[in-house]
Amino acid sequence: MPEQPPAVILLSGGLDSTTVLAIADAEGYACHCLSFDYGQKQTVELAKAEKIAARYGAKRHLILRLDLDRIGGSALTDNIAVPKDGNPEQQGTIPVTYVPARNTILLAHAVAWAEVLGAWDIFIGVNAVDYSGYPDCRPEFLAAFAHMANLGTKAGISGAAQFTIKAPLMYLSKAEIIKRGLSLGVDYSLTHSCYDPRGTKACGRCDACILRRNGFAAAGVPDPTDYL
Repeated sequence: MPEQPPAVILLSGGLDSTTVLAIADAEGYACHCLSFDYGQKQTVELAKAEKIAARYGAKRHLILRLDLDRIGGSALTDNIAVPKDGNPEQQGTIPVTYVPARNTILLAHAVAWAEVLGAWDIFIGVNAVDYSGYPDCRPEFLAAFAHMANLGTKAGISGAAQFTIKAPLMYLSKAEIIKRGLSLGVDYSLTHSCYDPRGTKACGRCDACILRRNGFAAAGVPDPTDYL
């Protein structure tokens, strides 16, 4: 049996990143999962990520601590109320749940670990269809980041390898993501999406909960989320 190529999977414990892990696993990668305790309010997602990584037999699950809460500027990391009962699919401005430069910071750590591992594929669950308008979820951002990574690493400038940022969910609706995951056997009851949970229960009213609930409804399958 041929050796599995290594890949780094950004795993938040959410619906999208879990689906991406399932995709990478199905494609035959040896998955190294990377999660972040960055001072987010929804730390329950890290416990979810640990269980999900174990379920998929990840080669390693690394959780890094980043003090983005000390920077603040986001409803996810600062003393700012999480918006409720809005329409995340019709955002006119970038919402306060945007964490400044989060994906830039997270991907930089992923590239560093990937270079050590000799893993040239990095998977991330960003999406430009059913999302809240975050600028670091766009395909042009990922293309620019990959170019930067290949300019600023030993592996990249030596020609030994080129990093590729893979975003297999980029152009899928939330319903399509859910259907893809279910076809791969994803258990979405293990995942967490809420920005403002109470214990392990999702609030049901934030943008993430609304997108998730609408996605399951559009997919025509039961939503296993435990809402308040």
